[in-house]
Amino acid sequence: MLALLPERLDHVMLVGAHCDDIVVGCGGTLLELCRAHPGIEVTALTFTGGGSLREAEERAALEAFCPGAQLRVAVLDLPHGQLPTRWDRIKRALEDLRARVDPGVIFGPSPKDGNQDRGMVAELIPVAFPDHLVLGYEIAGREGNLEQPGLFSPLAEPVLREKIEKMLECYGSQRDRPSFDEESFAGLARLRGVQCYARYAEAFHVSRLVLGWAALPGVAPHQG
Repeated sequence: MLALLPERLDHVMLVGAHCDDIVVGCGGTLLELCRAHPGIEVTALTFTGGGSLREAEERAALEAFCPGAQLRVAVLDLPHGQLPTRWDRIKRALEDLRARVDPGVIFGPSPKDGNQDRGMVAELIPVAFPDHLVLGYEIAGREGNLEQPGLFSPLAEPVLREKIEKMLECYGSQRDRPSFDEESFAGLARLRGVQCYARYAEAFHVSRLVLGWAALPGVAPHQG
């Protein structure tokens, strides 16, 4: 199995439709990435939950999941469940961010996600960041939005356990949700681990990659 190594990892961008999407989708990967790259810049943007308890939970969680990082977090107050009606504001927020940051990799919702809020955000990320590596994380939900991914991030068992403990601790308002429990998180991670010869893993969808063959005339290496 081949490994994908981004050209640079000095700046990572995280995008979520809802508070908790980011850490549910890629929390274990974030823990390992931030520990492997002390001082890395992390810019996070979440579109719903601003001004509520959910914002406080999101900020605390991202602090916990990005140890040692230079973290910047923005939580907007768009209406949960109605993001498709706010297409212009989402696009503008992403374009404003693009004018300020140039991340080496972006973690956002998967374009395969059947949730209408996450699907809208996933559609607009590559519009605002057309030349960047975008990894679409997956979230198990009632929409039946799990399709076979092509990219895996293996997780050691202690990292998975840490991810689950931190999520349950940080997002107290979500503990009564049927899907927000240890079994659902560990079950999906175990399945993805089997698929990449690991015990546990998080998985991602990649819609577009460019191979930069420097030795080929007329083809410039891909930056991003």
